Amino acid sequence: MSLSCAGKPAVILMADDDEDDILLVRDAFDESKLLNELYTVFDGQELMDYLRRTGKYSSPDSAPRPDIILLDLNMPKKDGRQALNEIKTDPQLKDIPVIILTSSKAEADILRTYKLGANSFVTKPVTFESMCEIVKKLGEYWFQIVRLPNC
Repeated sequence: MSLSCAGKPAVILMADDDEDDILLVRDAFDESKLLNELYTVFDGQELMDYLRRTGKYSSPDSAPRPDIILLDLNMPKKDGRQALNEIKTDPQLKDIPVIILTSSKAEADILRTYKLGANSFVTKPVTFESMCEIVKKLGEYWFQIVRLPNC
């Protein structure tokens, strides 16, 4: 199964500095039979380079515009809060839904990210089975229930 947007597979971009978490999400995609391409970046600065197609992401082939961003909060160089603020204040990027996917359960993080424009806040689960369930539900919600811009 492939989550689609405008008749083509949806592009999902994950920004997370923890390679184990990225692998867990990739495996959850496989387990859930989602055939979407999951692009990854490892810090907030790389995320912004990808979105603005600068540096090594200057080619549209290497950096297709994401339909959804999965964003960790605690990353080096530029953290997720700073990157979220830049995304949501940039007229070219602000319509991309951003799902916070983080280990934080802090109420302050939840409130701050929603105020900055996050579309959802999800605390990373600790088990693979829970991650599979979250991936499945996020896919259902974001690609089957709601209507996304440009989809």
